[in-house]
Amino acid sequence: MTTKVERISAGSYDLNKWLFGGYERDIITMIAGPPGSGKTNFVLLAACSQARHGSKVIFIDSEGGFSSERVKQIVGAEKVDEILGNIFLLKPTNFEEQKKDFEKLLKLLKDEQVGLVVVDGMAMLYRLELADASKSGEDEKVKEVNREVARQMKALAEIARKKNIPVLITNQVYQDFVSFEDLQKGVERTTNIVGGDLMKYWSKCIIELKMEKGKRKAVLLKHRSFPEKEMAFEIKDKGIFKRGIF
Repeated sequence: MTTKVERISAGSYDLNKWLFGGYERDIITMIAGPPGSGKTNFVLLAACSQARHGSKVIFIDSEGGFSSERVKQIVGAEKVDEILGNIFLLKPTNFEEQKKDFEKLLKLLKDEQVGLVVVDGMAMLYRLELADASKSGEDEKVKEVNREVARQMKALAEIARKKNIPVLITNQVYQDFVSFEDLQKGVERTTNIVGGDLMKYWSKCIIELKMEKGKRKAVLLKHRSFPEKEMAFEIKDKGIFKRGIF
C-alpha cells in the first residue's frame, strides 16, 4: 500500500508543478544559495500562501529579509493586513536570541494551529557566533555552538515529522578557494553549504538557487523521491515564474 505524500503549496503555480505539488509536510526543506539569489522570495511565497488560507505561520527572520511591502506586492493591498495577522514574526539579531526564539517557537506550536515554520537564514547567526568563538580560541564555546545548532535542527525535524508541519529553512553557500593558476588549468570551485553535513543530514529536500550571467536557476539537489533536476525562473511582483530557456 502506497502512502500519499502530503504537500503544501509553494505559492507559485510553476514551483508547485516543478515540485510535483509543493513542499512536503513532514520534512525540512532547505533552500540554499548566494545573497540575492531569491531565497527569501521562495519562503515568503509559501508563507503568504499558508496565511492566505487561514493557517498560522511562524517566521524566524535572522537576516532582516522579511518585508511587509514585499508581502503587499505578493497578496495585494486589500489582503496584506489579514495575511500579516497570520504570520508570527521573530527577529533574532544574535545567536543567543535565536536560541531563545526557538524556545518561543516551541511554545507557539503548543498554543496555536500552525501550518508552516520558516527560518530565513538558519546558519547566519550560527556562523557569526562560530567565527567569534574560533577567533578567540574558545574550543569549548565552539563545541557548544555546534551542539546548539544541532539541537535546533533536530527540533525542526521533529516538528515536521511528529506534528506534520512543513519546515522551510534558507541557508548561504560559499565556494572553496582556488588559486589563479588552478583556475587557468580548468579547476572548478566547489560550492559548499554553510553548516555542511549537519544541515544536509536534517534537510530531506535541498534546493540550490544559482545566479549565472544575470539569470536565476533552481536545482533540486536532494529529494527522497525525485532525481536531480533544474528550473530557470524569474522573480516578479506576484511571485516566481518559470523561464522558457536558461
